[in-house]
Amino acid sequence: MTNKSLKIEGMTCAACAKAVERATKKLDGVSESSVNFATEKLNISFDEGSVSVPDIQAAIEKAGYKAIVESKSKTLKIEGMTCAACAKAVERATKKLDGVTESSVNFATEKLNISYEPSKVRVADIKKAIEKAGYKTLEEEVTTVDEDKVKKENEIKLMWKKFIISLIFTVPLLTVSMGHMIAEKLGYSLPSFIDPMISPRTFALVQLALVIPVLIAGNRFFRVGFKSLIRRSPNMDSLIAVGTSAAFLYGIFAIVQIFQGNTDYAMDLYFESAGVIITLISLGKYLESVTKGKTSEAIKKLMGLAPKTAIVIREGKEIETPIDEVEVGDIILVKPGEKMPVDGEVIEGTTSVDESMLTGESIPVEKNIGDKIIGASINKNGSIKYKATRVGKDTALAQIIKLVEDAQGSKAPIAKMADIISGYFVPVVMSIAVISGLAWYLSGETAVFALTIFISVLVIACPCALGLATPTAIMVGTGKGAEYGVLIKSGVALETAHRIKTIVFDKTGTITEGKPKVTDVVTANDVNKDYLLQLAASAEKGSEHPLGEAIVKEAEEKSLEFKKLESFKAIPGHGIEVKIDDKNILLGNRKLMVERNISLENLEETSHKLAGEGKTPMYIAIDEEISGIIAVADTVKENSKKAIEKLHQMGIEVAMITGDNKRTAEAIAKQVGIDRILAEVLPQDKASEVKKLQAEGKKVAMVGDGINDAPALAQADIGIAIGSGTDVAMESADIVLMRSDLMDVPTAIQLSKKTITNIKENLFWAFGYNTLGIPVAMGILYIFGGPLLNPIIAAAAMSFSSVSVLLNALRLKRFKPVR
Repeated sequence: MTNKSLKIEGMTCAACAKAVERATKKLDGVSESSVNFATEKLNISFDEGSVSVPDIQAAIEKAGYKAIVESKSKTLKIEGMTCAACAKAVERATKKLDGVTESSVNFATEKLNISYEPSKVRVADIKKAIEKAGYKTLEEEVTTVDEDKVKKENEIKLMWKKFIISLIFTVPLLTVSMGHMIAEKLGYSLPSFIDPMISPRTFALVQLALVIPVLIAGNRFFRVGFKSLIRRSPNMDSLIAVGTSAAFLYGIFAIVQIFQGNTDYAMDLYFESAGVIITLISLGKYLESVTKGKTSEAIKKLMGLAPKTAIVIREGKEIETPIDEVEVGDIILVKPGEKMPVDGEVIEGTTSVDESMLTGESIPVEKNIGDKIIGASINKNGSIKYKATRVGKDTALAQIIKLVEDAQGSKAPIAKMADIISGYFVPVVMSIAVISGLAWYLSGETAVFALTIFISVLVIACPCALGLATPTAIMVGTGKGAEYGVLIKSGVALETAHRIKTIVFDKTGTITEGKPKVTDVVTANDVNKDYLLQLAASAEKGSEHPLGEAIVKEAEEKSLEFKKLESFKAIPGHGIEVKIDDKNILLGNRKLMVERNISLENLEETSHKLAGEGKTPMYIAIDEEISGIIAVADTVKENSKKAIEKLHQMGIEVAMITGDNKRTAEAIAKQVGIDRILAEVLPQDKASEVKKLQAEGKKVAMVGDGINDAPALAQADIGIAIGSGTDVAMESADIVLMRSDLMDVPTAIQLSKKTITNIKENLFWAFGYNTLGIPVAMGILYIFGGPLLNPIIAAAAMSFSSVSVLLNALRLKRFKPVR
């Protein structure tokens, strides 16, 4: 029997809990089912042979509720990985654990993103499984840019040092081993002690003495490679370790033969191959680290924006405090030219603040008492005091860094193919190397010839380029997006965006400014205009709806007194119903009036006229009798028309969704060039409208900014949230536009197209390189009278393939949106 705990959503009372129990107990294989209404959890025991978790979830959904398998997500830093096969080995080791629902390793960022059920498996168990597979885990911690930089630089310095040591010994090794051939062709003679014809023993021992320091410098390849081989998870290091060890051991065998009098073996020493392979691969690894460092520069730039210290007012004194020690509620003093240390709210002073680091908006924003401050923005003129509201991981900047890091650590669907191949690649290559070597030996070639084939196949086929092809492009692409204020939250979003065929824009706050103004007040039945406005404003006083806010603002500007509400009821998608001075007042759209059977009398024509002008008419009825219309208009954002034109040029259909009446929606759509209008849509129906478009077989993106857009953002193939919108909308979205500029929508799609093209190029070269390289190393060309691939050339080609893939990914850094 299997026991599971599921989170149940949608329950409102004990009867709901009972309904879930009934629905699950009916399933074959379920022995026990108990719902705790207070904790909203279902504890269920079942036979996995008869029923599965998806079956249980489907039964609960059919009963009208939603069941979620409770799981936690964690990011762990993995040390000791050298290629895509290592990443695959870590994934395999963790996926075997009972309770792990998802495990994904990004080789480029050296991070494991894992989802697991805490009731079944603990972090300690996950770490133990990774360590057993031969790798080391570190919990992902928030490090400063300085710490991260120092660590990376030390790593690069160590690699460079090892390469230089290898080079110092490899150059004379190559000179000694090949020198006699070159000297002979040029008509010179070498010193007798390193001439294989005169002193074969010294010739061999000098090479042995020179190759040992090179092997020591490259000891990591052997240490990791053989350990992985023993654990039956061979990786890139295993290929190098086996290849160079074979060359070295054959060299030792040759020395023994020379000392026994078989001096012909002096021509069959393989020490220079082992030395040069280690040196070239060390150089490749060094270049790889330097280039990989450049792929995450966007993160470093973001991390570097935050100041290191803050001036905090404590007991009337100004104290300079490290940023980490600032707490919520602290009063912070910021002078002109300084950066804001954390997020907060102004309590004293006025200034203008440069928020371009976050919004991309170059014009400074005026800040007065009560206004919000964003950490890392720059105080331009005037000293202010503000209260810290969000510090550390909670600041806007920290959240953005986390979003970009998560995106860089995620995998795109296109990477799955490369991952699957990488997982089987190394064992297959080792088998090919052994079979090729044996085949040539059995066909009558010498042991030296067979060994050359064996080593060449092992060395040329390292799958580094394959493992780096996708993650490096995603890292650069998401980083570049962040520079333009386009936060792409995952590799999946980055890949899907380029296939979008229809984009649905919410109207208010997205296409329009979302700051409507009252334009007309029309009355009926001799009602006074100011009285009508006074009633409407009093009714909307507590409302957060933009149209309601416009009415309140108009009343405030006219210095009208607000009346006390006796009751208030919101009718979603329709309007509100209130009681003022014993009068029942309805304020809302046409649907509300029709639903309550209120005759619109002679206001119908006026309403159509107002809507035709792009204004939103709001009807007011007093005691079930129409009393007037307050028309509110919202101005279209400066770049809306330009962005929609750009999307049309890209072959994308544009739709607009709004709760407004059809005439108003048509007027706005005409201004900006919208193809399709979805008007009079209730907030809860926005997701359904998106679903209808998807049913037409289209990939749909939704662009919105409000809480009521969140379900539609989640339903769409790509949800795009405007950065000035709500936290809920940003949480539901796949892409966040920090600048609230609709021109960033085409930018996101262009970036997606460029990145996916880059990934495809990388995969083509990585696959193509191995597809061509392995047959050549096996000696196919030699059969037809061509050359035999030297292991040294194979090592150089292997290193070049990884570096070329990384350099191609870095080309994305030159991306500029076409506006």
